[in-house]
Amino acid sequence: MICAGRSVVCFDFSLSPILPMHSEGWGFSLYGEFAILNVRGSAMASPAIRNFMKQQGFADEPSALCDMHFEGLYFQPRIVGSLIVVGIVLHVAGYMRGATDLILYSTALFFALSAVLWWNVIAPSLNPFEAFYNRAFAAPRGRAPLVPAPGPRRFAQAIAAAFTLVVGVALLQGWNVTAWVFEAFLVAAFSMLLFGKFCLGAYIFLLLRGQISLANSTLPWARS
Repeated sequence: MICAGRSVVCFDFSLSPILPMHSEGWGFSLYGEFAILNVRGSAMASPAIRNFMKQQGFADEPSALCDMHFEGLYFQPRIVGSLIVVGIVLHVAGYMRGATDLILYSTALFFALSAVLWWNVIAPSLNPFEAFYNRAFAAPRGRAPLVPAPGPRRFAQAIAAAFTLVVGVALLQGWNVTAWVFEAFLVAAFSMLLFGKFCLGAYIFLLLRGQISLANSTLPWARS
């Protein structure tokens, strides 16, 4: 397997150990099943990306692999975040127009999102978003596949699952104010995640485990 790009060339040697080899102007590492060739002057993973990966519970990786892994991890929140916005738009439109059918569509969407997210928490190895990404994007492009989510990432998904469930119940009961409050929390959390490279749920997970120094070291602006 070969994948060529501006700053990385990957070959699949089906090897598991990490065997770094270096020569002047070149860096060559075997990582998992992928060999990564970094050319001098190629872009390195930003501190914010490395902090995000650490926050999610993943080990440190070579820059090229870290960037590819980061892009893969964003596949799910981009879809879920977009669907949350759709659900909110349906809710607001239904409320303003007095259209109960739109509110029912919004309710069904939030319940569906909650169900999928709870499934990801309970069975991380069967995450449908990651399975689709691995099949449709990672494998064809020679990228490292996504692995089951570690504890911090699962905890963040559990919070999102709980919040979307509360929104669904609130809409079903006609508690619009409650729905708006939790929708606002979801928008804020996904905005921080997608635009700030900061996962509030994973950060809270580390704090609850007493890993305060580690948690603070994963903030986007933190420097190791």
